[in-house]
Amino acid sequence: MKKLTSSALAYLITLFMTSAFAAAPAPAKISYNVTFPEAQAHYAEVEMNITGLAQPSLEVKMPVWAPGSYLVREFAKNIESLSANTKGKAIAASKINKNTWKINTTGISSVTVKYKVYAFELSVRTSFIDASHAFLSTTGIFLYPKGMVSSPSTIHISPYKDWNKVSTSLETVNGDTFTRTAPNFDILYDSPLEIGTQDVFDFDVDGTHYEVAMYGGGNYDKERLKVDMAKVVRAEVAVFGENPNKHYTFIVHNKQRNGGGLEHLSSTVLGASREQYSSPGGYRGFLSLVAHEHFHLWNVKRLRPIALGPFDYDNENYTTNLWIAEGFTAYYQNLILRHADISNQQDYLGDMTGDINTVENQPGTRVQPLSESSFDAWIKGYRPNENSYNTGISYYDKGAVVGMLLDLEIINDSNGKFSLDDVMKYMYDTYYKGKKRGYTDAEFKAGFEKFAGKKLDDFYAKYINGLDAIDYNKYLNYAGYKLVDNLADTQEPSLGVFTNSRKIITTVLRDGAGWVDGLNVNDEITAIDDTPVTDMAAILKGKKVGDKVNVTVNRDGQRFVIPVTLQRNNNVKYSINEIEGANAKQLAVRKKWLKL
Repeated sequence: MKKLTSSALAYLITLFMTSAFAAAPAPAKISYNVTFPEAQAHYAEVEMNITGLAQPSLEVKMPVWAPGSYLVREFAKNIESLSANTKGKAIAASKINKNTWKINTTGISSVTVKYKVYAFELSVRTSFIDASHAFLSTTGIFLYPKGMVSSPSTIHISPYKDWNKVSTSLETVNGDTFTRTAPNFDILYDSPLEIGTQDVFDFDVDGTHYEVAMYGGGNYDKERLKVDMAKVVRAEVAVFGENPNKHYTFIVHNKQRNGGGLEHLSSTVLGASREQYSSPGGYRGFLSLVAHEHFHLWNVKRLRPIALGPFDYDNENYTTNLWIAEGFTAYYQNLILRHADISNQQDYLGDMTGDINTVENQPGTRVQPLSESSFDAWIKGYRPNENSYNTGISYYDKGAVVGMLLDLEIINDSNGKFSLDDVMKYMYDTYYKGKKRGYTDAEFKAGFEKFAGKKLDDFYAKYINGLDAIDYNKYLNYAGYKLVDNLADTQEPSLGVFTNSRKIITTVLRDGAGWVDGLNVNDEITAIDDTPVTDMAAILKGKKVGDKVNVTVNRDGQRFVIPVTLQRNNNVKYSINEIEGANAKQLAVRKKWLKL
């Protein structure tokens, strides 16, 4: 082969690069028009326009789940009347699986896809439309072209009647509130939209602008919320050392009874009861929810398990680390209120005791390890049945408890130099900012060990991957506290069942009296020892542990009398009490932990 001169070689390289770039097709452009001609009937109509196509076929897809809510919800079930056309001429759009439509685009450069979406489930993770407003949870509204998740898109909204506001973290186009843009579909699917006449107020915290959109009314005090929500924000920024957002949106749905929240990269959706703001407990509960979801903008939206990004929108995204992503966030939601001086020491210890009582009173905590609870969220966590109380444990509740244990361990072992805050900041800086990826289980364990100054193999074996009973007092003693069971000396007899107001059994507790002797879920208890049941507690109050009683039940329309031997009610009711004469180190740990 003849050797080329350097000038000839340079010419060929330039020619090749020019040809390659010339051959590369321009990226397709994607836009949506959303209208609400039948808002009163809970429908949105979506027109998806794609131009610049240069491919023989196009597949458009609907996500099957919403990030942050670990359940396949099959959003495509709400799509109706999907059709496709090019320049007004109809073309075939064939559904090829549960969430995908295929369109023949041979020789076609532009396609318009039209479809209707039914939306009548007002939750933080699903869409709802009526004549008063539209809440668009974007994973259930917008199809995406397969292979184009990284493509930008524009969304234009035609409001219904008097709707005059859009609340979302998506940027406007030319200042038009009804036209928004997303740099890619991960951002679009992480940016819900509230459209209507919602009450909006805002505040700023150290250069970050916050918008709060209130739908549904309520007895909230906007000026008070501005002050206290800003306190929450500052306390959380102090953990991570920065606020990665320039603007952030709270969407709050106030209903007669409501709760829950779902985090997003630069926004969140909260469920609240419209009258809860006037009571101290209700108000603090709302701020706790604010703290939880806002903390997620770091923990899980940026600092995340490696399985949670890039997202697979077609399938489950399994991880054993939701006890960190969600459980630690549940731990911080109340600790932040203490650090922000919104709640006092006793408020916080009461909140923590509530988590401990929840974990210890649930039989499933002795059946399902914490890491398995995380992994099984997709198949168990959001699909509870009548026996779930006996077979599983929440990675929120037990994760919060484990967060407390690790926080106290790190503070104690470092002589007050470090806390769990330092672990969270280190992991955020190292993996989100530095490595620009999620963390593995082993990497987060190494982060704990870095600041505890020792291996935590035994801790993981017992409390993360195992089923050992938690030695609460070992950790609480570090801060001069002890855990006391206020029911330890009681001998209250129990049937070992939970019932509803109609005395129908909803849960039979594992190894309890009803479990052993054959009471069933859905049995209606009508009598005990021939005494009609109007007040079951009063009837049992006259009995003793070990007594045998005849329980009459209506089971599927038939009468059964079931002998049951009463057992002791094994429920615990803990409180966290101060140890008299706590030493200087214990008091120092307490001060560091609670920022007293």
